[in-house]
Amino acid sequence: QVQLVESGGGLVQAGGSLRLSCAASGRSFSSAGMGWFRQAPGKEREFVAAISWSGGSTYYADSVKGRFTISRNNAKNTVYLQMNSLKPEDTAVYYCVADARGNYKLWDEYDYWGQGTQVTVSS
Repeated sequence: QVQLVESGGGLVQAGGSLRLSCAASGRSFSSAGMGWFRQAPGKEREFVAAISWSGGSTYYADSVKGRFTISRNNAKNTVYLQMNSLKPEDTAVYYCVADARGNYKLWDEYDYWGQGTQVTVSS
């Protein structure tokens, strides 16, 4: 059974940092693209960041570019999201996704999704 388990969420003040982790089990994703999405209360789910299988290519939403960094460790079957200079508008449930088939910015183009981890940024 394939699972993606996110961790590292929590409550942080504006300007602070958090590092999210997503540990995959059940199969290796070392040859698959992975990424992060988020959904704030009352808003649609949105793309945050994605990374190619090798880590050589990364992609970001304009709203997080320059503040968030996605990375991966294929030996650990894990993807990370380093979030710096957090803003209240970053408050959301963050979801890990894996195995992109096409457009990495679309939720439905991934074959696996985690349960999410809550990130709350206070002002």
